[in-house]
Amino acid sequence: MSFIRKILTVDHVFLDLDVSSKKRIFEQVGLVAENDFQIARSKVYDALFDREKLGSTGLGQGVAIPHGRIKGLKEAAGFFVRLKEPIPYDAPDGKPVRLLFVLLVPDHASELHLQILGELAELFCSRTLREQLLIETDPAKLFELLGGQV
Repeated sequence: MSFIRKILTVDHVFLDLDVSSKKRIFEQVGLVAENDFQIARSKVYDALFDREKLGSTGLGQGVAIPHGRIKGLKEAAGFFVRLKEPIPYDAPDGKPVRLLFVLLVPDHASELHLQILGELAELFCSRTLREQLLIETDPAKLFELLGGQV
């Protein structure tokens, strides 16, 4: 069973976001989470940055999976972000990041959190998928590539 299918919606697929730092990405996701889930954007921003302080969530190959636990969030939520230009991210391979899957989970969802992270890491291991995610222009098709069903 795909966890990604359960947590990602087409409305949470953002293509060619024009930002230059992690900070700006986290602010944008926080704004969307505030509007869609009534969770203060500052909670989202702080949770994502607190996790980054423990170590970079960059996987390598231009991919990162920033994630955070959010008190008051009822269900896990995902956001796919493709950046207009890659940004420095402290990934293990030193490469900048252009593809991000931002994961927010309720503060008590430890097992689910790990299962989703595992699924995402496995998904992004595919070079073919990463290449498709970089060129696809239709958010609905991109959503399908990530395991969603329109």
